[in-house]
Amino acid sequence: MMKDTLLNIPDSNGIIAAMLEKSSRHLFGPTSAPLQPPKLQVISIADLTAKLNYLTAAELKLVKKAFHFSDEAHLGQYRQSGEPYITHPLAVAELCAEWKLDVHSIVSALLHDVIEDTGRTHAELIEIFGPKVAELVDGLTKLDKLEFQSHAEAQAESFRKMFMAMAKDIRVILVKLADRTHNMRTLGFMSQSKRHRIAIETSEIYAPIAHRLGLNMIYRELEELSFHNAWPMRSEVLKKAVKKARGNRKETVNKILEDVRKWFDKAGLQIDIYGREKSLASIYHKMKSKHLSFQDVLDVYGFRVIVATNDECYRALGILHAMFKPMPGKFKDYIAIPKLNGYQSLHSTMVGPFGMPIEFQIRTKIMNQVANAGVAAHWVYKDGKEEMSEVQKRAHQWLQSLIDLEDASHDSQEFLEHVKIDLFPDSVYVFTPKGHIRGLPRGSTALDFAYSVHSDLGNNCVAVKVNGNQLPLRTEIKNGDIIEVITAPYSHPNPTWLTFVRTGRARAAIRHALKTKSLGESIQLGERLLLQSLRHQEVDLGLISALIWEKILHWTGARNRHEILSDIALGRRSAPVLAKRIELFVEEEVGNHQQLRLDKQDWDEKELSAKQNHPVLVVDGSEGMSVAYSTCCHPIPGDTIIGYLGKGEGLHIHTDDCSYFRKAHRKDPDNWIEINWAPEVHREFEVPLRVDVTNRKGVLAKVANSITTADANINHVSMDDSFSESSATIKFGVQIKDRVHLARVIRTLRHNLDVVRVARTKSH
Repeated sequence: MMKDTLLNIPDSNGIIAAMLEKSSRHLFGPTSAPLQPPKLQVISIADLTAKLNYLTAAELKLVKKAFHFSDEAHLGQYRQSGEPYITHPLAVAELCAEWKLDVHSIVSALLHDVIEDTGRTHAELIEIFGPKVAELVDGLTKLDKLEFQSHAEAQAESFRKMFMAMAKDIRVILVKLADRTHNMRTLGFMSQSKRHRIAIETSEIYAPIAHRLGLNMIYRELEELSFHNAWPMRSEVLKKAVKKARGNRKETVNKILEDVRKWFDKAGLQIDIYGREKSLASIYHKMKSKHLSFQDVLDVYGFRVIVATNDECYRALGILHAMFKPMPGKFKDYIAIPKLNGYQSLHSTMVGPFGMPIEFQIRTKIMNQVANAGVAAHWVYKDGKEEMSEVQKRAHQWLQSLIDLEDASHDSQEFLEHVKIDLFPDSVYVFTPKGHIRGLPRGSTALDFAYSVHSDLGNNCVAVKVNGNQLPLRTEIKNGDIIEVITAPYSHPNPTWLTFVRTGRARAAIRHALKTKSLGESIQLGERLLLQSLRHQEVDLGLISALIWEKILHWTGARNRHEILSDIALGRRSAPVLAKRIELFVEEEVGNHQQLRLDKQDWDEKELSAKQNHPVLVVDGSEGMSVAYSTCCHPIPGDTIIGYLGKGEGLHIHTDDCSYFRKAHRKDPDNWIEINWAPEVHREFEVPLRVDVTNRKGVLAKVANSITTADANINHVSMDDSFSESSATIKFGVQIKDRVHLARVIRTLRHNLDVVRVARTKSH
């Protein structure tokens, strides 16, 4: 029979590793080499099982089985510290046990790296531990074995997979946060560059997730560890300053605590009260974001008051307001209106002794537990059914919203960007016309509100009423606003909406609608770009078989041919790379690839036909949203032009003498393609003109009249600041058909006696 304590056998290089580090120990310092291990290594799960007294005997047996399985799978693997790798999953499981997570979570914590780092498979886990555990472990596993174009893309895809697994089962992220917390606690053995990268990732992704789920204890620890590892020198300076200031503040804090206890004793109200200290990370971020000095940040004294019931929270507030004068506008009731993560408390800042500000947080014991443990508080599973608290329901709703983001964001990096936007902790609370409350990130607009209700409501939005007044869609909403959305069936999202919406949900929905609208245009453009690249490989697109297309779909991971062509048009996929891959598939299928190549005579005929029918990439202004004419150089028909395929941005047209093109081409030459104008162009283009004139009465009207005489429309006009009594410079945005039309406009202006000089400029 297997025992709960294992004795590690020494390897050929000697006995390995150190004693199991308790999961609560923090390891800092720039240690670059593994510690010297002792001669004996004993690993026990006694500490873990002691914390699992809430599990049944059968569940404990499953935990022990998972421990032995994981220990065997990781045999011969060691951490940077020199410890056997099994110490890490064991510490992660202990953290989960402190949160009272169920047996599936504990088992998944012990097994969370076996698929990624060992030869064990998903099928094995299903057979031994069941589908629930296998699904949780799979959600925690990175996608290292797949091929990605960059580390950022691989990282984004791993996060996307994790978030989707979270949306199905919230326990995935709880185990992941425990995993990241232990990794951060033992980060001191990594190189400084790796510590910095992991710390920044933790600060940007994992800490905000912990905050969003109400896991404030873990959030604060991850923030603190991230700050220490990303900016060790700044952390050390602040640590010394806080230690010095703490001695000066101790007497004041003790006096306030003593006075408050006396007042509550007189009122007959039982409380627990203690002083709160800001973490180094929160001090640093506040100093940086609000441009405050260290002394300004530490001027506020913080205290937390714990009472028994909700009613006593408000009684306690009354007693404190009788004792200290409240500061206007510094009271927040998060009990009546909880934060998005379920946090509840009364916050009030008052004027204390010697005029110093004092901030009190008043809450019940249950609220305090939720504030610290969030979604992990009171985690209960009975008969396989989850009993969700209000906090867990809120977390579940947020996780479900991630599915909407994923549906609208097929690109992993775009999806991660949207999630990051929604992880901002500050919130604003507004009301629907029926009185329902909705919480959105601070800085959200009325259009964000429309999309938070439903994507269709946002897509068809034409106007909004805020507190009964009709205001622009970009209006920033404030706490307590009542917002009514006005819709029309003909309304559709506008690309300019992306410049002011705040939430990831709104951005994802707008981008999805714009992509859907321009999908046909993108497919056509992508096909033309692919055809152009295939011609360089001398492969005929029309002769590529269905079997080859199936291979292409499998290689790219795309769902259909249209998705591939659209991705090419949007710059997400390289047409030359795809054309080369198609050529290889053709050679594999046919054996003698010359059979599917065009001989020189056929190719010359096709080339002539292509030139006559314009299959080489030409633009005529009717391409729609898939092609953009850049405002840095304002190309017009007759200019020599070149195209840039930015990722997710479609095709951007520049003139070949554009300064941006010349600079960017050196850095990224592969994304630039040759473009020609079609013989007939079906639109007008804006051109900036600079007109130097004699400064006299009525000169603007005369110059404008010259422009309209040349059959050109004026879009806008502005005066340069460098005018004098005798001369002035006027800048026009003029609608032009082509270079011939532009020459006529300039010639007409030069005939104007008030015009000293006229020139086309490259930007406004």
